[in-house]
This record gives sequence, C-alpha cells and structure tokens, in this order.
Amino acid sequence: MAVIAGIIFHFIGGFASGSFYMPFKKVKGWRWESYWLAGGLFSWLIVPPVAAWITLPGFAEFIAQASWRTLAATYIFGLLWGIGGLTYGLGIRYLGMSLGNSVMLGCCSLFGALVPAVYYNMVPVAGKTSLSDMLGSSWGQVVLIGMLVCLAGICICGKAGMMKEKELPEEEKKKTVAEFNVIKGLIVGVVSGVLSSCFVYGIEAGKSMAEMAVTRGLDPLYQNNVTYVVLLWGGLTTNLVWCLLLNLRNRSYTDYTNKQTPLAANYFFSALAGTTWFLQFFFYGMGESKVGNGASSWILHMAFIILIANMWGLVLKEWKGVSTRAKATIIAGNLTILLSVLIVGYGNSLK
Repeated sequence: MAVIAGIIFHFIGGFASGSFYMPFKKVKGWRWESYWLAGGLFSWLIVPPVAAWITLPGFAEFIAQASWRTLAATYIFGLLWGIGGLTYGLGIRYLGMSLGNSVMLGCCSLFGALVPAVYYNMVPVAGKTSLSDMLGSSWGQVVLIGMLVCLAGICICGKAGMMKEKELPEEEKKKTVAEFNVIKGLIVGVVSGVLSSCFVYGIEAGKSMAEMAVTRGLDPLYQNNVTYVVLLWGGLTTNLVWCLLLNLRNRSYTDYTNKQTPLAANYFFSALAGTTWFLQFFFYGMGESKVGNGASSWILHMAFIILIANMWGLVLKEWKGVSTRAKATIIAGNLTILLSVLIVGYGNSLK
C-alpha cells in the first residue's frame, strides 16, 4: 500500500509540474522574464517556507543547526538546478510542451536517477541505495529495467517531435508554438535537462535537515520540505539575477506597473503558476517518503511529468496537422512511459 500511495503522490506532483506553465499562457502584455520572475517569487521564496511552517513546525531551527557544509552543498546544487529551471522556460518557448518536455525531462531522468546511485557506489553511505545494490537484487533489477523502458518511451516521444518538425510548414509551427526553433530548443533543452537533475542531488545533500525533523517526531511524509527552503534559495538566486538583467536590458521592468495590461490578472496567474510549480516537489517529497529509493522516485516523477505535458500538448493542438503516423508515435511513447511506471512500481513492491 505504501508503494501505491507513493505512486499516487508522484502522479499528483507530475500533474502539477506538467501543468504549471498553463497559467502563464493567460498572462497578457508581459515579457517572459517579467512573468517568470513574478511566478518564481512564489515558487522559490514565498510558498516553500509557508509549506514548511505548516507541515514542519520549527523548521527554521533545523536549518540553523545544520552544518555549513550541508547548507553550502544544498544551496550550490540549487544554483545549478536554477540554471536548469531557467533554461526550461526557454526550452518550452522554443519547442512547445510536448517535444520540449520530452527532450529536457529525458536528460533530467537519466542523470537524476542514475548518478546518485553511482555516487553511493563509490562513496557508500548507510541507508543509501547504490547501483551495486540495485544490480544485485531482484527488486533493483526490475526498477532498472523500468528505467530503461522509461528512457525508451522518452526517445519515442522525441522521435515523434522530430517527425512533427519535418512535417509541418513553418507558419503552422508558429501557430502552436510562437517562437518555435528546433536548433535553439535542443541546445537549451539538453542543458536544462542535465542541470535540472541537480535538484535530486540537492535533496540528498540536505538530507540531514530532513532526518533532524524526523528525529524530532515530525511526520516523515513531509521531511523534505525543510530541505526545499534552502535548495530553492539557490534557484531563486539564479533566476532573480537573470530575470532582473533582462528586465533592465529590455526595459521590461515597466511591465510590473503597466496599466495597459491586466495587472491584477497577470499577477494572479503568475502566482498560480509559481504555486502550482512548487506543488510538484511538495508531492515529490511525499512520494519519496513512501517509495523510498531515490532512483525510483525520480524516474516516476519524470515519467508522470512527461505524460501530463504531452497531454497538454494534445489539448493545445500542438499536434494538429501532423500525420497519423506521428500522432501514433507520440501515443506509443506515452504508453511506453506508462508501462515503465508500472514496472518501477512493481519493482519497489518487491523491496
């Protein structure tokens, strides 16, 4: 039952992540950097401590008692992840929801799921699952097979995206993705995917704060919420600096007070997008507390995000006008990812 609950939590988190960009589409008359920063203040600065305060009373004490090494490592991984999150927004602009998420989350899945296990193989830590542990156990082998199936599904989704790129004339691409540019998008997407995987490393780096919360008798279901506060400071730093630079360069800082735009609605939808974004990791932490293994949790999280993002791609008619073969390919990719979720879930049930 714990595994089933974990999968449900990961699905909710994946839905939040795959859907958070939708409110941004309701923002009118603002440049990208303006609504990205407005939403980001809720994602990285406002909502995380509120969530920690509600679920982990006294969370600030755990941060204060953490070693400077723990805080520095968590913050630095947050900085690197912040670059990945920043370029994620650009990737969506250039590739759209379907292809953009397939490329970026494919890289993120691979690095986020495997690197920690390889690291713990080289630097053994009690209670942490290494690659050798997974290879030497039946449950671990099933999980690894599920991860390979997930990557295969991601590749199939990427193939569908490339088919779309070849089939649609330029004017049709612009109708669904206004700034469609496959070359820029692929470069940005790979960078985003690799650096975005640093989030899972940041969770591991700050694990001592989460464990401190558990030893104080607080609900382990929410233990990662204290880590998120520090981790997201790093993401805030990266995005704040870049967006403010763009505000100055493009003189888009006037967006925040431009009465020619629907200011109240723009702030509301930006805040909604930012809050929805944070909910992905709120539920990710809950899912990880049930599923346990970091590699399993990360691959489940990524798989659900891709499924939801591709669903939105269909709803937004990003696949309108492409051949039946291309549509069948994207559906096959999604079904393969769904199969991987079932395999990983089954593997964890054997643990």
